[in-house]
Amino acid sequence: MRSLSRALDLVAVLVFVVIGRSVHTHGVTLGGLASTAWPFLVGLVVGWSVSGTRRYPPASPRSGVVVTVITVAVGMALRVIAGQGTAVAFILVALGFLGAALVGWRLAAGVLPGRRTPTPEP
Repeated sequence: MRSLSRALDLVAVLVFVVIGRSVHTHGVTLGGLASTAWPFLVGLVVGWSVSGTRRYPPASPRSGVVVTVITVAVGMALRVIAGQGTAVAFILVALGFLGAALVGWRLAAGVLPGRRTPTPEP
């Protein structure tokens, strides 16, 4: 399940980047996508690591919240370091879109028939 969770998260981040570049007419070139995506992809990997150390199941909504917050926080910090923009509106859009996507698929997976996400013991 871990590899499927990571693939869905990766798709969500890449869709966020493609939509953002398209809406702002920055072009959807490989170089442009890479330039915009790398901070969030690094944040995603950090988010997976933190979520894993907390022993949250990869498909749990709690894992999705952790991954979302860390992906956006690390992504924005790296954008600042790289000299890219981090307007408040952009941060809110990133939190909203990535939160809906990264937590949303986990919530949807949890309501599928015969599918239950185990919760970790405290």
